[in-house]
Amino acid sequence: MSDFVEQCRQEWKRLGVPDPLAQEMAADLTSDLAEAEAEGVSAEELLGRSVFDPRSFAASWAGERGIIPQPPSRANGRRRPLILVGFTALAAIALVFASLALASGQPTVSVAAVKTTRSHLPSPPPGFLVRPGVGPPSRQVLLHTSTSAPIEWILLVLALIALSFAAWLWLNWSRTRQSGLPA
Repeated sequence: MSDFVEQCRQEWKRLGVPDPLAQEMAADLTSDLAEAEAEGVSAEELLGRSVFDPRSFAASWAGERGIIPQPPSRANGRRRPLILVGFTALAAIALVFASLALASGQPTVSVAAVKTTRSHLPSPPPGFLVRPGVGPPSRQVLLHTSTSAPIEWILLVLALIALSFAAWLWLNWSRTRQSGLPA
């Protein structure tokens, strides 16, 4: 079993565990293994599957003691990028849609205000009977504009904000992932 302890020492040295702590941990491990052997417990029963991977065992033990940063779990390491990929893709699609809608110049929704007025004829000569409000109506278009342009601009700005936020999340995720990995 001294080979297992020696491989753990090498891993602790590689991870930058200070020598006094590495020696203490190696002594604890050696005594635990010797005590287990004296009681008739095999190393595999004591350490489980870790007995076959001393580097992983040494790194996890040093991480649990707070000597080195804990490596990120695989579940979180894989789940977060999928969420970030989805968010980034959604923001990119919104950006492309808003850009294409603005570039097309075709209003998809139009508002037109129409004002109907009565024709004002000159005053009739005296003696003619005229009823008020009677006469040919005339129409006049006052406003014709696209209401889609403001919506497209708002969507474009929101998509740019979302992409900026996604870039910030990607940078922070990669920094935390790199700091959690052993050197």
